[in-house]
Amino acid sequence: MGGPLQGVRVVEIASAAPAPFACMLLGDLGAEVLRVGRASRRRPDERRRVDPLARGRRTVEVDLKSAQGVQVVRRLAAQADVLVEGFRPGVAERLGIGPQDCHAVNPRLIYGRMTGWGQTGPLADRAGHDINYISVAGALEPIGRKGRRPVPPLNLVGDFGGGGMLLAFGIVAALYERDRSGTGQVVDAAMVDGAALLTAFLHGVMASGEWSAERGTNLLDGGAPFYDTYETADGRHVSVGALERRFYAQLLDGLGLDPADLPPQYDRSRWPELRARLAEAFRSRTRDEWEKAFAGTDACVTPVLTPEEATRHPHAVARQGFVEVDGVLQPAPAPRFPARPPRPRRPALTTAPRRRCAPGAFRPARSPV
Repeated sequence: MGGPLQGVRVVEIASAAPAPFACMLLGDLGAEVLRVGRASRRRPDERRRVDPLARGRRTVEVDLKSAQGVQVVRRLAAQADVLVEGFRPGVAERLGIGPQDCHAVNPRLIYGRMTGWGQTGPLADRAGHDINYISVAGALEPIGRKGRRPVPPLNLVGDFGGGGMLLAFGIVAALYERDRSGTGQVVDAAMVDGAALLTAFLHGVMASGEWSAERGTNLLDGGAPFYDTYETADGRHVSVGALERRFYAQLLDGLGLDPADLPPQYDRSRWPELRARLAEAFRSRTRDEWEKAFAGTDACVTPVLTPEEATRHPHAVARQGFVEVDGVLQPAPAPRFPARPPRPRRPALTTAPRRRCAPGAFRPARSPV
């Protein structure tokens, strides 16, 4: 299938959200991913066919609570380059498929662990979700409007940006290190760590005194009227990111506003007045009319698209930013590698519950890392 990770074999112990996302990324870049799902007497879950997080896999069902199931996972680990699990700390060890168990059969294995709170610390064994991890990491509190409570940014910051993306990055780094050391290691990826890492720039601007602790009053949190969203005549929205003065000048020109009649761009005391003038101007046309008006400019004005609309935007179409897998249009693999372009593969479902996995479960790999 191509891709820079071609030849890398990954065993994924089925879990939710961040670990599957990490394995999707690895599979998109050419790795061969085999998902170990929970054994069930029901038919295989057909939802996997329409779930982008399940693309690029084959799936085998295994009873992890049985001695036979544990042996299956160990045999798979013996053939693999990477194993990924998303259990709470200690669960994999109790099942008999923890790092020591797997490294006993394959010392070169990269053992990826995805948790919310990490393997250690006072919260390590506590339940949680994206919103909990990012709130403790300090990533949630700054998001929201002035005088209003924090707004959860979907589950993008914890599950995917601070979780799955971090795990995939850690695995690739560990594979690179293994090429020199010859031995595997454990990758401890925690969403609370990753979410905190995403706020690195914020800690810098706070230390410099350039960030107010009051939510919704800063340059990048919706406080600045020239870095915000505005409603248009048809009830849709546009986004504005005209931070630099030359871009701001093009914004005003496109809106038909005279700078001499407006407050200075960076006079914070008059931002409410400036916001009102911009809002009034944007309400005079529809979203698509504004997109045409600002086409070809550097005013940093773009339409706020729905996920479905985003698949049809001319820029996405030109870059083939979305691909169809099993009839479902979904984001294409990224980043791009022109020399060895990867492409997403459809998921393959096992048809035999409790199927015994033979030592040759993986297809022969040409160049394992």
